[in-house]
Amino acid sequence: MIKVLKPGLQTTVQDDGRVGYYETGMPPSGAVDQYSYSVANLLTGNAKGAALLEITYMGPELAFQQDATIALTGGNIPPKINGDPVPMWETLRVKSGDILSFDFVKQGARSYLAVAGGIEVPEIMGSRSTYTLCGIGGLEGRALQEGDTLIIGDLKETDIKAGAYVTEQFIPELSNRHEIRVIIGLCSYRLTEESKQRFLDIEWTVPPEANRVGYRLKGERLDFVPRDQPFGAGSNPSNVVDLGYPIGSIQIPDGVEPIALLNDAVTGGGYATIATIISTDLNRIAQAKTNEKIKFVSVSLDEALQARQDVNRNLKEIKSLIESK
Repeated sequence: MIKVLKPGLQTTVQDDGRVGYYETGMPPSGAVDQYSYSVANLLTGNAKGAALLEITYMGPELAFQQDATIALTGGNIPPKINGDPVPMWETLRVKSGDILSFDFVKQGARSYLAVAGGIEVPEIMGSRSTYTLCGIGGLEGRALQEGDTLIIGDLKETDIKAGAYVTEQFIPELSNRHEIRVIIGLCSYRLTEESKQRFLDIEWTVPPEANRVGYRLKGERLDFVPRDQPFGAGSNPSNVVDLGYPIGSIQIPDGVEPIALLNDAVTGGGYATIATIISTDLNRIAQAKTNEKIKFVSVSLDEALQARQDVNRNLKEIKSLIESK
């Protein structure tokens, strides 16, 4: 077991998501940075879908009450065992009585802590992920609290030797500026041509309100094409007849402060969605933190599919390299 001495700012149990309930209004939740999530589980030999801890900005302090194998990936929130720095993106052994803690965040926004066997919590709708807005999944549907106890599960499928690591070529570069690729649509026709270009030209700023529900971005007002209010839609020019929101879709209520909808967002509504972040770059925006800059880059569907194939190929190669060490 693992005892929570300090919970950190926002530490939740997450897995690869609650799939299959989007049409009923249930978002997937799950790790926002799925790449870092997947690599952490590879480094600990876990089966696909094993739950781990997603750590935001400020890490927890955890006391291990049994020997364990762990790995940390994602944003650079420097980890320490018994006060001594330890590497990220590497398989580590901890002993019963060891204390894992974290220094101040250096780069990125979210780190992922996997434990061989996974974090054992009840499955709800096929997932162990925490969805705090509804209070379901994870540990009682909430972030960790001081005094909580985490149980290590039995979802380890491969023994990974301590010291196995991910080579530099597979570790994402982190900075305070983020290029995020998007496919323009579904309702980009509502923006004027000038505003569509301005959306791509502006460096948007991440405000403190950015979270797992969505990133509300600050920049400048964008203009919509004038139109008569359609039946079933609101009167604001940014309103459309209700439609589904893909994960990563970007809406601009009233033309100000675009919102990139993430894993815990509502699944549909009546705002025009003018672009959608490609699946691989949801990992990138997950690592953008307050006051950092985001610039959107338009790509084609073929380019988006190729990016996903590249990531999947990298994960297969990482798995082969880790298991061969």
